Amino acid sequence: MNKTELVLLLKEKLEVPQKQVEDTIGSLVDLVCETMATGEKVVITGLGTFEVRTRKARHGKNPRTGEDIIVPEQKTPAFKAGKQLKEAVKA
Repeated sequence: MNKTELVLLLKEKLEVPQKQVEDTIGSLVDLVCETMATGEKVVITGLGTFEVRTRKARHGKNPRTGEDIIVPEQKTPAFKAGKQLKEAVKA
């Protein structure tokens, strides 16, 4: 399911205008991004937790030249599924 399909399903389920659903989903995505950019985590009970994790610096190789390089420490987004989501997938 992509964003367009999600909007259409929510529009039918909630019986609200499509533009309202699009704005709501857009606002949710914006808020999650803004919150995670500050380093905070976002917990949506039943769905899961969005958080920022830090990957340590590590050694690697340039695939083109074979040269050894150091990959710097970096922050990356992570998602941990909630109990309700895990159970829905298992069923």
